[in-house]
Amino acid sequence: MSDAVLAIGTRKGLFLARSAGGGPFEVEPIQFSTVAVPSVAIDTRGTTPRLLAGIEYGHFGPSVTYSDDLGKTWHEADHAPIAFPEKTGATLVRVWQLVPSPSEPDVVWAGVEPGALFRSEDRGVTYRLVEGLWEHPHREHWQPGGGGLCLHTIVNHPTDPQILGVAVSAAGFYRSTDGGLSWEAANQGIRAPFFPEGQQYPEYGQCVHKVVMHPSRPERLYLQHHFGVYRSDDFGGSWHDIGATLPSDFGFPVVVHPSRPDTIYVLPLTADMDRTPAGHRYQVHRSDDAGATWRSFSQGLPEGPVHASVLRDAMTASEAGIFFGTRDGEVHCSRDDGETWSLVGRHLPDVLSVRAAVL
Repeated sequence: MSDAVLAIGTRKGLFLARSAGGGPFEVEPIQFSTVAVPSVAIDTRGTTPRLLAGIEYGHFGPSVTYSDDLGKTWHEADHAPIAFPEKTGATLVRVWQLVPSPSEPDVVWAGVEPGALFRSEDRGVTYRLVEGLWEHPHREHWQPGGGGLCLHTIVNHPTDPQILGVAVSAAGFYRSTDGGLSWEAANQGIRAPFFPEGQQYPEYGQCVHKVVMHPSRPERLYLQHHFGVYRSDDFGGSWHDIGATLPSDFGFPVVVHPSRPDTIYVLPLTADMDRTPAGHRYQVHRSDDAGATWRSFSQGLPEGPVHASVLRDAMTASEAGIFFGTRDGEVHCSRDDGETWSLVGRHLPDVLSVRAAVL
């Protein structure tokens, strides 16, 4: 079995957990203590893995830091890694997402608040604004979701760098076929019940919570919406609901199995006004047929009642396993595709983001 690393970003610091030869994950001492870490990434494309962390220094603002020795030392650019051009009049609030490009060796994408996409060509050290999205005519009409006007999801085609998608709360899903120069809204079929009757399928304005893609089927996307779970088989050209049999249509994360494109996982919450686990139990729901049917799994998880939610980036799937972290500081792991679960860590701060990789 290979070694693996798990990065856990929390409200008050970063934790790394390591597994040697397939053994249990051991959580290491806190890094960036008292500093919020809303986004993490593990870039395994080069000969040396690079860890990336979007951090918030409080009064000193957000930044991006990186490590090329698995967290022993960290570095930042000698100037603000992500900054809006003066002409935009915007100020960086948070780095919500860091995603290494699968098709361009040195490219890393960053999604930020207020609703913007940045591109790095030096493996995540410095970034520039993607102006095509920033200047989209819909932008002046975008409204923030409960967490702000955040670009929280970036979906890269595995082989064609011209094709990518992003999700913004509460603007919806947008896609580009020219590397980010131009963008179109791609929300057809997603119902927004918070709009007036007769206007509930708008071109944009949907509160998308997360979107994922499996690299072996890049045309297929899965989406967790504020109300509903959806699938697209044409990279967002159209969507249909696949969550009718779930215990709730509300939740934040959706992840796809690392090797099976028809297997996806969600963790439903009770409702948008009651953001506690459905049934007050952590139950991970898995579909093995692209959303046609679902089964729930909870063996090894707390029997309840539990009340802490799981955020959009606090769940991940990789060859190292399936992981999720909770808002009361627990991290759980499954190494048998979600059938059974074990505790990685507890009594951590509020978990904001988790990522895992085999080294």
